[in-house]
This record gives sequence, structure tokens and C-alpha cells, in this order.
Amino acid sequence: MPQSETSRLSRSKGARAHILPPLILHPFSDSTGPSRLVESSRASLMLQGLLPTGELTNEELERRLLDGRYCELRMLFYVGRDLLRWVDQCLEYVEMNPDLREKGYKFQSFAAFLVESPPAGVVAKLKQWGVADYKAIFQRAIGLNCLLADAPERELLANEFVRNYYRYADHMFLCRQHSTTYQEIEPEQWDFELYASGEYARILEKEWGDSH
Repeated sequence: MPQSETSRLSRSKGARAHILPPLILHPFSDSTGPSRLVESSRASLMLQGLLPTGELTNEELERRLLDGRYCELRMLFYVGRDLLRWVDQCLEYVEMNPDLREKGYKFQSFAAFLVESPPAGVVAKLKQWGVADYKAIFQRAIGLNCLLADAPERELLANEFVRNYYRYADHMFLCRQHSTTYQEIEPEQWDFELYASGEYARILEKEWGDSH
């Protein structure tokens, strides 16, 4: 797998025992997503009395709130697909390594590693992307994928679920984590890198070009 020059240098100074496959995140927002999220946030503040409502009715504010929450739900669902793909790749890595195969590493091991204690380089890159609360995002993205096989159409979801989807997603994540015993990851012994899909494709293209 391609590695940045910075990561190669850092690992040469203090190499970790296990280098996992990279986590690759794909774009997950459509062109109207950001504006819908802003409208939803403003509607929430208006419904709480923290912003003036102007001529908007409570029904219109509720519609905007739910529209934005549904947009959030869909985006997190697709993030979760990337996260689950990465966890599956980590489990394949364990299965191919005789020293790790019988140690009890499971889905929950890598989900907890990703949410609770990802490598410092991954956290730094997420912050560069403007993602501060990555723990909540990753946890809810995985939780939604425990519940949903595909991104549902809006009319299939009750308003109560859409309004509070993040609470249900948090509980679903914890439910899966607590469904079995598992070997915990020791963060200082494991590492992986984070890429946007376009960034990773460019790295592959460059490496393929350099090899010819």
C-alpha cells in the first residue's frame, strides 16, 4: 500500500509492529448537502427560541430540521460503509498473520481502535479536514450500518427516528461492541493511514508511473 514520505520517516524512527491497510474515505455529500445542513441547524435554533423565526411557521421549521437530519443520516451511512470495508480488511490482515490469528481480534477490536484511539497522524489529518468530533462521526456511522443494509428512502423512516437518529446510532454501536468479548488493540503497536479517495488514487497513479 502506498505510504507518504512523512509516514515512512516516522516509522523508520519508531516502527510499529503492525501496519494495517489504509482507511480510504469517499465523498459522501451531494451539491445541496451543505445548504440543507445549515438550514437544519438554523431551524433547530429557531425551534429552541435561540434565533428569531421571522415568518416561518413551526411546521416549516420542523420540515427543515428533519430534512437536514436525513441528509446527515445518509452521509454518515456512506461513511460507515467505508469504515466497515476497512474493518473487514483489518480482519483479513489478522487472518493472514499466524501470530495474530488466534488472539481473539474481532470486528469490535478494530471498531474500538478507530473510534477510541486512532493513530495521531490520522487524528491530525481529520483536523486538517475540519473534522473535530471524529469519535461521534465514526461511532454513528458504524452504528447506522449495524441497523441499515442500505440508505433508506425518507418516506420509510419515522420522523422520531430521523429527528433523533444519532441517539439510535450511538446505541446500535454500543450494542454491537458489547455483543461479544474481544481482544483490545494496543494503539502503540498498530498503525494505519487515512486518505481521501481522490488523494489515494493520485498516489497509486504516481507509484504506477514511477514503476514503468
